[in-house]
Amino acid sequence: MTGFGRGEVSRGGVVVSAEARSVNHRHLDIALRLPRGLAALEPELRRLVASRVERGRVDVNVQITTVAGAVPQRVRMDAVLAREYLEQARAVGRDVGLAADVPLTWLLERPGVVRMEDVDAADDTTTVWPIIADAVGAALDELVVRRATEGDALGAELRRLAGSLRNEVDTVARRAPASVARREERLRERILSILGEGRVDEGRVITEVAIWADKSDVTEELTRLRAHLEQFAATLDKGGAVGRALDFLIQELGREVNTAASKGDDLELSQAAIAAKGVLEKMREQVQNLE
Repeated sequence: MTGFGRGEVSRGGVVVSAEARSVNHRHLDIALRLPRGLAALEPELRRLVASRVERGRVDVNVQITTVAGAVPQRVRMDAVLAREYLEQARAVGRDVGLAADVPLTWLLERPGVVRMEDVDAADDTTTVWPIIADAVGAALDELVVRRATEGDALGAELRRLAGSLRNEVDTVARRAPASVARREERLRERILSILGEGRVDEGRVITEVAIWADKSDVTEELTRLRAHLEQFAATLDKGGAVGRALDFLIQELGREVNTAASKGDDLELSQAAIAAKGVLEKMREQVQNLE
């Protein structure tokens, strides 16, 4: 199913904006776009998306900015530069005859030894992950709502198609007895034509016709078709992530329709079977879009 969601969370001088988009796909396919330095968070983010969406191509884009004047800072010590100051100061002391060592306070006051630098929020995974999780969660909330709206529309269309399929199944059931009777008559005529004027064992003919009639009976197929249709409707009514279950039921419905069609010997029955296959194909296309 298609959908879009956006979320934004501001906390501690860090602003995280997240967008989530989804399009139809048979399975769950997650694509992430994160700021530099946050690759380590991809597994957690994938688990977060997978906990909310079960099917579809989902693209998640995360952007991080900082609030002006609220950028966190940290102290950086340049030990190499401090050592250079220390060695040079000691050398000068020896040259002028001063043996006293250099105080630490003097060393720390030298330019460049101690400096403050802005913390890049995109590199601080521990601090920024809860903010990202909240922002992406908000985007997924909106995405799920929009997908649910589309899912309701798809569900209504699938119910309509299931009704059309049920009508075609009823037509097959209505025409099945005539189809069986017609084939029985043709088989009887063929047996008699082969035997010609010779003595005909009517009991044997009846037995052969009965065996063939049993093989061409579609009662079991019709029973399973109706059972699958009832399960299809019940699954839709249950709601939730039902796409894969419905996909399986459509495969089973198609198998029974094909079997019933192969046993039929009636124009109207064959037309109903062809129409049923067309309806099933439409149902299959719609179910691919359903979570």
